[in-house]
Amino acid sequence: MSNKEAVIMVGRLMELAARTAPKAMGKDFIETALLIDEQRVKLGEDMIALGKERGIPGFQRDGQNVLDSDAVVLVGLLPHLGVGLDCGACGVSGCAEFNTLSASKDFQGPNCALRLLDMGIALGSAAKVASDHNVDNRIMYRIGVSAIRLGYSRSNLCHGIPLSATGKNIFFDRGR
Repeated sequence: MSNKEAVIMVGRLMELAARTAPKAMGKDFIETALLIDEQRVKLGEDMIALGKERGIPGFQRDGQNVLDSDAVVLVGLLPHLGVGLDCGACGVSGCAEFNTLSASKDFQGPNCALRLLDMGIALGSAAKVASDHNVDNRIMYRIGVSAIRLGYSRSNLCHGIPLSATGKNIFFDRGR
């Protein structure tokens, strides 16, 4: 098995970890996808183009990381209603008001704070699997912007985890 094949296998295990991570109220609104080859390259190229369009070098740097990686795991939060607790953590008076709101920029919102926690737990579970298998990785929100733009994710909010297994962690030197 090549390093790339092993990285792809770990990416699939990461999707499994995100899927089985605990979810509020036992309801699953997590979406995962594994991007390799042409999809991964298209994603990296879009991130670089977006960085140039917006004058944000971080998109270009992260896009190059995607191009240099073997695979990217997407973890997103699908459209959802409030969990029904009226906790106010989303910033509105209750779930009934939350369920009527919609805004769109890079991501769709608002999002229920408990569902956002679900996504964070899923991301952490996935990154831990990569770490356990010695695959270099880094959670990047910018990946999600391009993933949604390209139609690779149907989520309100998406982040990506690029994966690499080389002699040096390509995500380590981030000052450039």
